[in-house]
Amino acid sequence: MLWYCRFKWHTHTTVDALRRRILEQDKAGTNHPERIRGWYDLAGGGAGFMLIDTDEPRELTDMLQPYMDLLSWDVHAVAEQPSYEGIVESFRRSLAE
Repeated sequence: MLWYCRFKWHTHTTVDALRRRILEQDKAGTNHPERIRGWYDLAGGGAGFMLIDTDEPRELTDMLQPYMDLLSWDVHAVAEQPSYEGIVESFRRSLAE
């Protein structure tokens, strides 16, 4: 399952604190880079989102919890669409019925 994980820095979070935490969690093996399909920072910093692929919500929670004192998370399950053309064709078939 694909998860949209929007994050926003808490007001006390510093770039150095976040960098240290990322490196600590990387060393501990809890970041699971193989599950991160995309990592996007918003222009100006302090917020962004990640796309994380995991079958179990518990696995996702285990990845995000080590950052909860530095970041707030807004998480949603997402359904990937096959392609624009596939979607439009399915709409045509639905409306033709």
